Amino acid sequence: MSFKNQLSRLEKHIEEISATLPEVELLKTIPGIGDKLAATIIAEIGDARQFTSPKQLVAYAGLDPGVYSSGKYTATSNRITKRGSKRLRRALYLAVQCGLRRGINSRIKQYYDKKRKEGKSYKVVVIACANKLLHHIYSILNKDEPYQI
Repeated sequence: MSFKNQLSRLEKHIEEISATLPEVELLKTIPGIGDKLAATIIAEIGDARQFTSPKQLVAYAGLDPGVYSSGKYTATSNRITKRGSKRLRRALYLAVQCGLRRGINSRIKQYYDKKRKEGKSYKVVVIACANKLLHHIYSILNKDEPYQI
């Protein structure tokens, strides 16, 4: 019982802190991202201005493709590196799934449909959408402007 009390106190404390951060409010303008996901993403990224480009943020999240090559051999399928923040990757994956559910986030849904028509598998497309969403997040945090639909 004390564990549940401690957990609820911690969650309340996190909510209080995240309510004071303007970045969390900016991220909540993205369809599919709520209080907890916005707080998680901001906690993992920190100050977005520490990254000079969205590609650096994507690499920090571990969503950048790893290119395998040796001599004349170049792999045909590339996987993400997973070198970065596991919690940030997970939060972005969930945000994309929430945005795709019932087509809440129209930009991500259009990108998802385009990639599926190209014949890519579900998880590959969701990771590509997470990459795209992270580019949007970088832009939102650097410009201090809410998400435009």
